[in-house]
Amino acid sequence: MVIEYIRYKIADSKQEQFLSDYRLASESLMRSPHCLAYELTRCGEEPDHFVLRLEWDSYEGHLQGFRNSPEFLDFFSHVRLYLTDVEEMHHYEMTDVVGSKEGASASAGE
Repeated sequence: MVIEYIRYKIADSKQEQFLSDYRLASESLMRSPHCLAYELTRCGEEPDHFVLRLEWDSYEGHLQGFRNSPEFLDFFSHVRLYLTDVEEMHHYEMTDVVGSKEGASASAGE
């Protein structure tokens, strides 16, 4: 699995349209067999900053599978207006430093 992060800085006047366009674009992500999950978050301290986190099955699945698919064309048609607002777009690999409190109480009693 590969995780892609895209950081945006979106002017106040464009934020509602940005969110609306990403709601539409997300339908294409869900249709792609290569996209495992996604989430779009807004910064609490700087509300004009957004981060899109995407989980892909692999680099190849994203860069060749998704980007050469009809789903990408639909996705891109909704988000291309925001390319100039991208501050960072990178792929990351998981490390073994992870944690979760989910299910912690169940396993603590075992």
